[in-house]
Amino acid sequence: MTTSEQQSPVLVTGASGYIASWVIAKLLQQGHSVHATVRNLNKTSSYEHLEKIAATSTGELKMFQANLLEPCSFDAAMQGCEIVFHMASPFVVTNYKDAVKDIIEPAVLGTENILTSVNKTEPVKRVVLTSSIAATYGDAVDILQTQSNQFDESHWNTSSSESHQPYPYSKVAAERKAWQMAEAQQRWKLVCINPALVFGKSLTPNTQSGSVEVLQQFTNGMTLAGVPPMWNGVVDVQDVAEAHLRAAFNPDTHGRYIIAAETLSLLEMGKILREAFGSKFPFPRNQLPKAAFKIFGPLAGFSREFVEKNMGYPIFFNAQKSQAELGMQYRPVKESLVEHFQQLLDDGVVKKYIP
Repeated sequence: MTTSEQQSPVLVTGASGYIASWVIAKLLQQGHSVHATVRNLNKTSSYEHLEKIAATSTGELKMFQANLLEPCSFDAAMQGCEIVFHMASPFVVTNYKDAVKDIIEPAVLGTENILTSVNKTEPVKRVVLTSSIAATYGDAVDILQTQSNQFDESHWNTSSSESHQPYPYSKVAAERKAWQMAEAQQRWKLVCINPALVFGKSLTPNTQSGSVEVLQQFTNGMTLAGVPPMWNGVVDVQDVAEAHLRAAFNPDTHGRYIIAAETLSLLEMGKILREAFGSKFPFPRNQLPKAAFKIFGPLAGFSREFVEKNMGYPIFFNAQKSQAELGMQYRPVKESLVEHFQQLLDDGVVKKYIP
């Protein structure tokens, strides 16, 4: 980290987000001046946890209002910054009306608007983009096309589209747009962080994430009869935040970094939670065969194409680059999973068991 980087503010977009909140907390605790953006400054409940952290940290926090779909919206927040963490992105996996307008355009146009502001802001030297492992593959069956049965930074999602898996498609489309714009200039450098499914304690009870949806399904009875034969790369949220900081302040970092600790099946997740919390919650005990979902999947919201391409294929991720170049040492995700579920109980996000 250079002296100028310590003195200059850093920008974090999407400040109220699950991962972004941890990035900001770490930056503040290390004494940085942080410019943080949210969509609505009047909604103080979305960022009051950050102000409390700032009050007890050596760093300084300044909040700004900005909208991904408004050109020049991030110009003011970016002034004087040498490092930009672009973490704001729509999280809409289900219950959307128009995949293009609700998911894809905000992700891609938001990235374009941010980087257009970067191009206008001379002090910016580095952009750290929060992408996803969803930008490395679209369907689990894609693992069969890899040479070592692992996805790594050389892989790109080529199987998602606007109509099939639009959320993963939005992640790869946004990252490709970022690389396109980065390669069109020479002043600033782009580094992408591609995290797996993220578990672990949140700094706010207002968090939305894929992991919260998974844990809620484990307790609302949806998975009581059994879970699909599906696997996820998983990682702790604080590891993901730490990876962002190391990518930002290490001058030798480059390219993409898969951030993943291990792979767990949905059934393995249920087993971990049952061991920690007992049988008082309807955690899944069985893994149903793929054939069952081919028949009943559409009733549960799984298209036949999704079932065919994503069930029955264990997936694995190669995180050696993050370990070698970022020095990442991953926390056991079993601990993160249990911590996360306990917090959801404490916050009332999932209902407590009443005997």
